[in-house]
Amino acid sequence: PMMNAGNFSRRALIQGASMAAAGAVAAPVLAQNTGAEIKRVVTKGRINQSASRWCYRKLSLDQLCEAAAKMGLKGIDLLKPDDFPTLKKHGLVCTMTSGGGAVNDNTKHEQAVARIRAAIEANAEYGFANVIAMAGNRNGIPDDVGIENAVVALKQVASFAEKKKVNVCIEYLNSKVDHKGYMFDNMAWGVEVCTRVGSPNVKILYDNYHAQIMEGDIIRTIQTLKDLIGHYHTGGYPGRHEIDETQELYSPAIMRAIAETGFTGYVAHEFVPTADPLTSLAQAVEICDV
Repeated sequence: PMMNAGNFSRRALIQGASMAAAGAVAAPVLAQNTGAEIKRVVTKGRINQSASRWCYRKLSLDQLCEAAAKMGLKGIDLLKPDDFPTLKKHGLVCTMTSGGGAVNDNTKHEQAVARIRAAIEANAEYGFANVIAMAGNRNGIPDDVGIENAVVALKQVASFAEKKKVNVCIEYLNSKVDHKGYMFDNMAWGVEVCTRVGSPNVKILYDNYHAQIMEGDIIRTIQTLKDLIGHYHTGGYPGRHEIDETQELYSPAIMRAIAETGFTGYVAHEFVPTADPLTSLAQAVEICDV
């Protein structure tokens, strides 16, 4: 039955794509015109789902919010405080707010810390949960020195984050394909940083796509490090496209593993659609609604 269900949704997707092609409708126009046809996809809701803004540049934020709300998503990922009023209008939250980068480099701390603090402040005003922090590139900095520097920077925001009930999540990225030189490219690095900071509000942003490239071992990592992971990103590998059966990661099993840890945060889709963006998003939401 599992296979039939997969084939069916695949067939429906292909059918939808060919219908769009037959009508020679450009994706953004299709998205605008089919607003009324977007149906609720989330039925179980054990995973709080979200979509990354940058993957849907063909749509205005308003269009993306409208579609996301109809599908049953909780919010939109990777936005700035200027975008918060638009989210609020659609009853959505910002599931991850842009924050600061290069916490591994003490010459860049002043700017990184200031940005993270400002984002925490904005989040607290709206009651949003997460702010992103980036490790920064190696640039000749040894990993152990980078860890020490990151701990110093994150300790400057940890108690403020706790007071404001906001999580600061430091993102794990791959350094093989997309982010050459990025320091937090292995879980051990992030685990060490978070453990030394020792705050329940400083966590890891675990991106399945990046992790698969660097280390794999996704489900066991989720199970063993669940207490240090504050946020998840999806993305098919190879290619960072749809999380369907063309990919080497099996998302339903990963999502069940996340749900079984008792995770109450957000899983945000961060893949670049190759088909009509909202068709691909709806398919991903359905796959992850376990």
